[in-house]
Amino acid sequence: MSLSQEPAFSYLKDNFVVGYKDITGASYAGVSGVHMPSGNAVSTTNGAGPHNLQTFVLAPDGTVMTCLPGYWAPQDLVSELKLGQDIYKVYSDKYLSKAEKAARFRQMQQDHFRTHSPQEQRRSRMQGFDMKYEAKNRLQTSDCILDSRMASVVLQKGMKAPPGAFKTTDQIMHDRMSQRPFINYQNFDVVAYTDYGRPFYNKNEDQRTASGEVNKDLAKAQPLMGNVNEMPGAAKRARRQQRQQMAGSRMMNRAGGYLARRGIQTFVRAMR
Repeated sequence: MSLSQEPAFSYLKDNFVVGYKDITGASYAGVSGVHMPSGNAVSTTNGAGPHNLQTFVLAPDGTVMTCLPGYWAPQDLVSELKLGQDIYKVYSDKYLSKAEKAARFRQMQQDHFRTHSPQEQRRSRMQGFDMKYEAKNRLQTSDCILDSRMASVVLQKGMKAPPGAFKTTDQIMHDRMSQRPFINYQNFDVVAYTDYGRPFYNKNEDQRTASGEVNKDLAKAQPLMGNVNEMPGAAKRARRQQRQQMAGSRMMNRAGGYLARRGIQTFVRAMR
């Protein structure tokens, strides 16, 4: 949604050559409901759905200047795009050594995070289910957790994480990018870079009522896309949906045959 909104749309149009790549089935891809470009669009928090979407800012030779995992609000996206442009100036500086460039890269990533406003940090709060996933699966090892004792609170039913338990997603992004100075896209470890929160992320954009609420029946029936085979739960759901669709198709065929026979018989009787 943010790519088509101002100020992101105009900034991309005026400053970048934009392309895309379908990551369906990639080892780092997550799972979501099928969502077509012509479908509905909704907003969410910065960094949400990191397995499903990554926005790379590349030099002409394919070197990664920065990478935004998941969704980002338009104004925050533009700020990160500008950072990518500034980093490219360092990358293309002929008078700096490789070590000097790498040092500046790391510093610029960390400095940029420190300039983020409180409003952007609120927009970058990690989703509750992603916090729970990190606490449940890697409480003592996750680089997303600032305080494991406080983070463990989310494992209690109905409890939310207190402030200071988890990093915000903008901090996660800049911390991880600072460890990856000037890596070519072909060698960029997307698996590790995007690995936070649960792999399944779905906003049910096309299963909402006019008031914006999710229609639960439609949401349960929607087909899935992404790296479905790598997620047992998602794969099971996809197989169940496929069986239901096949059963529905067989029923329609039987009904069609019945109606065809009845139609012919009725027609014949009418002619007598």
